Amino acid sequence: MKALMILALAGMSSLALANEVQPVSSQPHVMQYDYSTNLDIKRVISLSTLPNVCEVVPATMTYEDHQGQIHTLQYRAMGEGCGQG
Repeated sequence: MKALMILALAGMSSLALANEVQPVSSQPHVMQYDYSTNLDIKRVISLSTLPNVCEVVPATMTYEDHQGQIHTLQYRAMGEGCGQG
């Protein structure tokens, strides 16, 4: 009887823990940058590669803030194809 009670309590506690676990999103929410965006960047994790064109293109930066949260920011940047000359 005691073993059955222990198993029941163990099962209930693991169900309660399973309900508290939030699924981890593989992609952070993407924010659109504008000049009024207040950035808190502790560490840049990645920058998108800019194409070899001479025009403004979308770019992405993923960074960590000072609270340890990961953010993805989309902004516009000049491509790498504007030669000197």
